[in-house]
Amino acid sequence: MLKYSANIGFMWPDRPLLERIAAAGRAGFRAIEMHWPYDVPAKVIAAACRDAGVEVVGLNTVRGRPGEFGLGALPGREADFAASFAQALDYAEVLGAPFIHAMAGAIDGHDAAAERTLVANLTAAADQAAAAGVGVLLEALNPRDNPGYFYSTVERAAEIIGKVGRPNIKLMFDCYHVGSGQGDILPRLKALLPVIGHIQIAAVPSRAEPDEGEIAYDRVLAAIDALGYAGWIGCEYKPRGNTDDGLVWFDRLGLSPGLAK
Repeated sequence: MLKYSANIGFMWPDRPLLERIAAAGRAGFRAIEMHWPYDVPAKVIAAACRDAGVEVVGLNTVRGRPGEFGLGALPGREADFAASFAQALDYAEVLGAPFIHAMAGAIDGHDAAAERTLVANLTAAADQAAAAGVGVLLEALNPRDNPGYFYSTVERAAEIIGKVGRPNIKLMFDCYHVGSGQGDILPRLKALLPVIGHIQIAAVPSRAEPDEGEIAYDRVLAAIDALGYAGWIGCEYKPRGNTDDGLVWFDRLGLSPGLAK
């Protein structure tokens, strides 16, 4: 049975972080994932998660300056990336999060210097994370929403994973980004399953609840289950309206009672 985590970077957007955590627990989720929780001390977040009965699946490294959208592939910003990863790792250890999404940044993905920088940064980060029992995720972002991001295809992200060559570096397969930028979600899921560490979902093209749009998520989720994927499915969508009301998508896709408990 698949299990679902609430991405509180998007869900319950009308509330501050700690109230989003509580809302996820009340809604029946048993896991959450976050984007950039660094304005709130990790110990405070951990206490809120205990109170809500949720675990933390993962979080991101910071975006950097406006327009950078990550630091991993930016030559000359190696020290800044190292500091951002250390910050994320500190939070992951306190929160018990198994994954950190190391953001690569907006730069020409065919730039050799950027690739060398990214591979070196990720090698060091993966080794540091492994010592703490934490994994590192890479995510391809579609070029429509994120022009210039270092990798826009899951194959390119998987290529970088191969070049780093560490067992704790994995692919975050976001069905929204793959559906928006590439298509053929199911063949790509099957081909890349050995390196997938986390999966996310949202409607295409709206990025709303996954009961609308171009992707038949009832079939996609059934296929993921059949492949034997044992990780979390991250609900990284932007609600059409009230987040709690929108959770009827579980029923609409035949997933009722939906949330794995």
